[in-house]
Amino acid sequence: MLAFAPLHDTVAAAGAALSWLTDLLEPLAGGMATAVAIVLFTVAVRLLISPLTVAQVRGERRRAALAPQVRDLQRRYADDPATLQREVFTLYREAGANPIAGCLPLLLQAPFLLVLYRLFSTSAGGTGLLDERLAGVPLGHHLSDGLGGAAGPLFGVLLAVLLLLAWWSSRRVRRASAAVGTVAGTPIEGPGAATLGRLLPLLPFTTVLVALVLPLAAVIYLVTTTAWSALEQVVLRRPQAVPASAE
Repeated sequence: MLAFAPLHDTVAAAGAALSWLTDLLEPLAGGMATAVAIVLFTVAVRLLISPLTVAQVRGERRRAALAPQVRDLQRRYADDPATLQREVFTLYREAGANPIAGCLPLLLQAPFLLVLYRLFSTSAGGTGLLDERLAGVPLGHHLSDGLGGAAGPLFGVLLAVLLLLAWWSSRRVRRASAAVGTVAGTPIEGPGAATLGRLLPLLPFTTVLVALVLPLAAVIYLVTTTAWSALEQVVLRRPQAVPASAE
């Protein structure tokens, strides 16, 4: 039990903060106060890790700038995939464009999602959040608990939004891979690239699958953070102006 003490303390602290925020919002949001508090909690998490997201975008731009060199390496080592992959990784390392760094924002969100799952699936934290509702549906409600009443339409809308955002992200992944000539840092002609090329565009759809087993509160978190990610794609990855001297 002692091994889980840090998790218990973290869940209790998050529950207390969420309850405080709910009480603060209740005069304005009424019965939707807890759901709004979850949205604001999600935005706070995303702002906290935003420096990593900015670094991720800069890395992508570096890799995009290196695309001509990557294509040159692909022509030079067309018959030697192992050497090609090694040379591309060396090129990225020297330019400070680490493809693995792009996974950090996603990985850092996992603990927050776990905390929400615990808060709205168990009585952990002792905050009484399990009694909170959205449109009459308990925030601890799972799809497996049934789709009667407002649960069906509510989950249907949230899952549809997740599906739309996943489709949009999948298209972006394909376009980004084609632009830089690599898939997750692996040359398109390199070993394993074909498999990665098929799998990576499917990864955004895992959010929909995960949502199927989460309580409503955690699904709200997923929708909010996925929408935030899409907004970041639009704002941070907008086309850059080309200086006149570069022309």
